[in-house]
Amino acid sequence: MVYTDRQARLTILSLALGAFAIGVTEFAAMGLLPYYALDLGVTEPEAGFAVSGYAIGVVVGAPVLAVLGSMLPRKLLLVLLMAFFMLTNVLTALATGLDTLVIARVLSGLPHGAFLGIGMLFAAEMMPQGRKAAGVAQVLMGLTIANVIGVPAAGAIGQYFGWRWCFVLVAVIAAGSALMIARVAPEPQDGPAASPLRELSALANRAVWLTLAVGAVGFGAVFAVYSYFSAALISATDAPAWAIPLALSCFGIGATAGNYYAGRLAAWSHFGGTLLLLIGMVVCSLIYAAVMGQWIAMILVVMALGLTAGLVIPLQMRLMDVAGEGQTLAAALNHAAFNAANALGPWLAGMALAAGHGFSATGIVGAGLGAAGIAVLGLAWLDARPRRGAVIPAE
Repeated sequence: MVYTDRQARLTILSLALGAFAIGVTEFAAMGLLPYYALDLGVTEPEAGFAVSGYAIGVVVGAPVLAVLGSMLPRKLLLVLLMAFFMLTNVLTALATGLDTLVIARVLSGLPHGAFLGIGMLFAAEMMPQGRKAAGVAQVLMGLTIANVIGVPAAGAIGQYFGWRWCFVLVAVIAAGSALMIARVAPEPQDGPAASPLRELSALANRAVWLTLAVGAVGFGAVFAVYSYFSAALISATDAPAWAIPLALSCFGIGATAGNYYAGRLAAWSHFGGTLLLLIGMVVCSLIYAAVMGQWIAMILVVMALGLTAGLVIPLQMRLMDVAGEGQTLAAALNHAAFNAANALGPWLAGMALAAGHGFSATGIVGAGLGAAGIAVLGLAWLDARPRRGAVIPAE
């Protein structure tokens, strides 16, 4: 099926708007933690369960909703996922205690991976050959722009008007995305009927698991550094108070630019693009450890680290090549894998800090995870090589 340029642009914009809402609710919740902890009368460590709850929702919801939703047309499924996301953010805003807040955040995380994964597939299908990676990158641009604009704006809203209004705003944006998808996205192409069993076939594919492992391990490098960056900037430097929001915005700017270039790298080579981004993570993490205490240099390095955040794009393109009939599940699992990295990186970096090694250790841990990701990528590359004596089918 051939799509017009206008139809493709509007559809990708509607999907990027949903990604923007997801990015705001995921990252702003971390910055708003002191406000809802105070409002609900709990300690900040207790309020942290709301952040963990969202990540749990992503990891659980991504495969479950991808499989269960495989019988629905992708357009309808995307609308339903974003409508559900809207409702759960309303529930978050209405939370009366920690228990209801955590439940609402778990529910909010459920559609995260499925929406982004299916949205990227949808965008890729609308683009001509040679431009599919660009479609994926444009959807994810909403996620990175959320860090540049949405998260700082949400923090200001939480500070001046109350934390609940941030989630109300996210719900409004999600509603706009759902309505726009319903209005402008094309009807699905005719093809073989999808089914849960077809989607589950991806789980029997070793190439899928190796690709997911690259993201789950390698991207932990970014989270190992980023998760403790604000604390390091406060404790290990004489940086002014305004340096933290500036640095976080710089990371978002780097990630936005990184998504654009990651799309180009993915179009060049899935393995080559992934390798270059992982090497960038290792180098940036090591430099970060070396410049610890110099706040201007730390901000510049974190911005450079953001350039590597487009790793999800070449990995997604690789999954599209190897997932066979399990495209939806594999795409959703890609985002679950990155949330696993969100748990692995901070956990290992936290262990290094607890052992008394100082904030520079977070960069060393990040470099180690990036190197481990390169090792897993090497295994994936070896697994993808034609076996000796294998017959290569004619084009």
